[in-house]
Amino acid sequence: MSVVQDIRRLRMEGESIASIARNAGVSEPTVRKYLRPRDMSPSLPVKEKRPSVMDRYAGIVDGWLEEDQGNWHKQRHTAKRIWQRLREEHGADLSYNTVQRYVKRWKEDHRRPSECFLDQVAIPADMQVDFGQADFYLRDVRTRLHYLVCDFPFSNVGLAQVFYGETAECVCEGLLAVFGYVGGVPRRIIFDNATGVGRRVCKEISTSELFGRFAAHFGFDYVFCNPNAGHEKGAVENKVGAIRRELFVPLPQIWNLRTFNEKLLARCMARSDKPHYAKGESERQLFCEDAFALLDLPAAEFRAMSFKRMRADKYGNITLDGRHRYSSAPELGGAELIVGKGAFDVEIYDEQGALVVVHERAWGERPTETVEPASQLPLLCRKPAGWPNSRVRATLPDDLRAWMDAMDEEQRRSALRIMRDAAAESGYGPMVAAMERASALGPSPDRASVLLVASGICNGRDVIGYEEKVDFAAYDAAFSMTGGSHGA
Repeated sequence: MSVVQDIRRLRMEGESIASIARNAGVSEPTVRKYLRPRDMSPSLPVKEKRPSVMDRYAGIVDGWLEEDQGNWHKQRHTAKRIWQRLREEHGADLSYNTVQRYVKRWKEDHRRPSECFLDQVAIPADMQVDFGQADFYLRDVRTRLHYLVCDFPFSNVGLAQVFYGETAECVCEGLLAVFGYVGGVPRRIIFDNATGVGRRVCKEISTSELFGRFAAHFGFDYVFCNPNAGHEKGAVENKVGAIRRELFVPLPQIWNLRTFNEKLLARCMARSDKPHYAKGESERQLFCEDAFALLDLPAAEFRAMSFKRMRADKYGNITLDGRHRYSSAPELGGAELIVGKGAFDVEIYDEQGALVVVHERAWGERPTETVEPASQLPLLCRKPAGWPNSRVRATLPDDLRAWMDAMDEEQRRSALRIMRDAAAESGYGPMVAAMERASALGPSPDRASVLLVASGICNGRDVIGYEEKVDFAAYDAAFSMTGGSHGA
């Protein structure tokens, strides 16, 4: 443009075309071209279509991509697959980058209106919920678990809870923990369509009975995203990955999942001590507006547990999810029971609603059998002849089992009654520990001692062990003096 300016200026000063050409270092035809009247305003930078090596294959590729529109979105052609097919089926000598650019341009030109997104405004007390997966060392075994992420888009604060599955019980249990931690209830919750609490098909929304009761109890509004529409909850989608990278690397060591979840909430909140990516303020400070807009927690508590009536088999066992077997009590064989499923536990009640036993809930595809040996103790007291093949005997430590085996029938019947009462009062584990100590003191257990020791273990008041031997000489002297004075 500077050359054009010089040509026009020299011509206005009266210079000849030949002189201008020499001074500007261009040919005379070029000088005449720039001297013609023309519009010098900027023009649109429209790209001119140039011939491409893809032109001869354009019809083939277009056909594949158009056919893909009727296929599942996870089984459509990628640019790499198109490049491979062109080389294998049509002998095309093309670079991958050439094919990739063509496919990208085709998808941009054929984008549907529904694939265009609006930038949404985050509202305080709105929450988005989704699940992610990560590996953990659970009791020293590498296990893939599911973690529920609750994100507040206004402040960008995200809180997580880890579970064995993605059922309605897990979702409600996680939301209960989050509600309690933040001290309120979100006004609206946006769920992924695949979350276990329910789903949306077209305009119809169906929810599980547990979640329906949960939403009615806390009074929040809820919506479900459209299928395959993760962009509708983009905030929580990003948070799922961020929490996995920042809090679950390296792989956490977990012994008790409930204890881990309690500490996890504070760790998640600590991530918010940073400026918001767009607003400049601290995320924790912005969360104050979220917290201010929350609904109040209801006075009544909610139990995140699903109940149903089931009939036990002749051994008093019930089977859940087609593969996980739980014991109740032998005398309840064939009876109709009430079974409660939670995120962590399975509770079994008799027909009148009296709690029989609580099991840790089993997960996974592998069949499992969860037996509570204490449930057999009442029947063993009535039928001590079943001792050799009982589950109680099988679960005892070797020394305690041998001690019980050496008893005669009457001693064993008495010991089983003590075990029954101690287990009912303090639990099976403390009872076994108390019986182990009793086995070292004599051929048969003392009822009062076993009950006392088991109760102490259950309540965290175990037997005190002193590093030094206690000297009772002072007490002996005191009692002898007292005795002497009385004698006088």
